[in-house]
Amino acid sequence: MRHLLSIADLTRGDIERITAVAESFAEVAERDIKKVPTLRGRTIVNLFYESSTRTSSSFELAAKRLSADVVNIKSDGSSVDKGESLKDTIATLSAYDPAAIVIRAPWAGAASFVARYSSASVVNAGDGKHEHPSQALLDVFTLKRRLRADSLDGVNIWIVGDVLHSRVARSNVLAFTRMGADVTVCGPPTLIPQDAASLGCRIAYDLDSIREADVIYALRMQNERMDNTLVPSLREYVSRYQIDGRRLEPRQLLMHPGPVNRGVELAAEVIDSPQSLIVDQVASGLVVRMAILYELLSAGTGGNVRIAPPTPTEKQPA
Repeated sequence: MRHLLSIADLTRGDIERITAVAESFAEVAERDIKKVPTLRGRTIVNLFYESSTRTSSSFELAAKRLSADVVNIKSDGSSVDKGESLKDTIATLSAYDPAAIVIRAPWAGAASFVARYSSASVVNAGDGKHEHPSQALLDVFTLKRRLRADSLDGVNIWIVGDVLHSRVARSNVLAFTRMGADVTVCGPPTLIPQDAASLGCRIAYDLDSIREADVIYALRMQNERMDNTLVPSLREYVSRYQIDGRRLEPRQLLMHPGPVNRGVELAAEVIDSPQSLIVDQVASGLVVRMAILYELLSAGTGGNVRIAPPTPTEKQPA
């Protein structure tokens, strides 16, 4: 595995292997000294053209936990503000010989573009409305842990909300179905992409059958990517699609990629309920992103040679 650009590029075996490695790193995270020397001497560049808290911080911390050197670049305050193209930015960063470039950008295909012009391994941390593969992997990991299962075979998952603008939705449908789950995407007809069914999921336009779900995955209304014509009003959207205490049953689990618009897609009482996995998802992001960097770089070539993750008994560097 040289790059992580799309869940579509991964087999079920790839996903299972990454989540297994993440489980090993979760054990490492319980130690007093949490660093491992796996990527010592390697450089990871985090290049973010869009705002991010969870993804950028977890990739930075993941690289540091693996003992890599980290360079964080955000478009604000960089040469991008002066008109530098993505291609020229990559040429500049390549002079530092990075082992990996983690990129988030508003343009679909940006990560694939970087992979063509850099010798580094590339991780897609979100490209426009296309995909967000590391989020999907951490969500699979979170669910497997909570369900104490080796797979998601037969798990009924509903993804509810602004599916049209959500790269998380596209990656998660691919990942969840690949792991054996039954997936339904639900939202207003104007917020369901025309090709949604081609991803292997069912489509619903109301919440009448949401009691069938084992897991409800709510999506943020991405107001920055839409115009006001896609939903009649926010009040009507909340009335028809918000997940609240009346719609979330005690047996159901709740997920959300963050950030949450409290009072819009989720009511406050369900965000803080025992069924909510939102905080678990954030914690999973760190160890899954450690596993991703490990998979891409542990062989030193970006190839398929792998070494075993450190065991809890190994002596760790400070």
